[in-house]
Amino acid sequence: MKTFPMFLKMTGREVLIVGGGEQAAQKTRLMLKTEARVTILATALDDELQALVESGRISHDPGPIGPERFAGAALVFIATGCPGADTAIHAMAHRAGAPVNVVDRPDLCDAFTPSIVDRDPVVVAIGTEGTAPVLARQIKTRVEEMLEPRLGDLAAMAGRLRGAVARGVPQDRRRAFWRWVFNGAPRRLHATGAEREAGREIKAAIHAQGAPTQDEGAGLVSFVGIGPGARDLLTLRAVQRLQEADVIFHDRLVDPDLLEVARRDAERVPMGAAPGALRMPQARADTAVVIAARQGKRVVRLVPGCDPSDSAEYEGATLAGISVELVPGAVGALTAPDVGLRAAGQA
Repeated sequence: MKTFPMFLKMTGREVLIVGGGEQAAQKTRLMLKTEARVTILATALDDELQALVESGRISHDPGPIGPERFAGAALVFIATGCPGADTAIHAMAHRAGAPVNVVDRPDLCDAFTPSIVDRDPVVVAIGTEGTAPVLARQIKTRVEEMLEPRLGDLAAMAGRLRGAVARGVPQDRRRAFWRWVFNGAPRRLHATGAEREAGREIKAAIHAQGAPTQDEGAGLVSFVGIGPGARDLLTLRAVQRLQEADVIFHDRLVDPDLLEVARRDAERVPMGAAPGALRMPQARADTAVVIAARQGKRVVRLVPGCDPSDSAEYEGATLAGISVELVPGAVGALTAPDVGLRAAGQA
């Protein structure tokens, strides 16, 4: 990455937008979604910007513009429409130490405007470092379709209840609790417009000290086929399981890039023989997987190839009475007849 994505606190901070035309208005609309103080630096404003000034939503500074005007600005957008003026003003803002975005000039940008999926407080930002804004908008459209319109309201409710969860749900149950909130009944109810019912479900679960579907001590082991082992050949279900996993067991030679898909705080346990060393005894490997599952953790065992039942630990988990799931690799997903959740003894 040439740029690092980061969310900045904007409450009360000043954003300067240089220019009074349509391009400046576009950036103003974007910044008005935040709690920043927006000031337009321009001698004249178009009708939209003038109306915003008159309503008190933004401020207007007609100039003159000097380097000192940019000191302390959280962000500067330059959109005069004149390449020469944009370049000169960029130099002043840059000299003042302000992060700058010059519209349609990626070579002069310290900061790039991403395509945004807004489900406040859930915000997804998609950037291409200024190289392919059309592609970013295409990805934005896909993500918009994935996320229900009122998802942000559910996230906000969860935020308000975090303190109650911390007090009422034991720490070792909290991950499962939040997984249930966002994967289970509360999210399904909320998505259909039943916000009150979703809230009641969550509060009842807090009172009961855990998610109602939680099966303490049972856990789940997902045996995930990784096909030929390339990250871009993982199935969507494989990616989902890696992002939900508490513990990931994998062969030592697995491509490290593939593990980047997983949650950052998931425990990663290499298995098999290291170069110049003996292979981990199979009984020990079986036990490690079973113990993790019995602790109520979401366990993933990555299996080379398309048939995840080829894993040596699969038999050990089923014999131990652990619920298992088979997630075939990319090719196997086309033909495997049984990929659902299996209770032990039904495999």
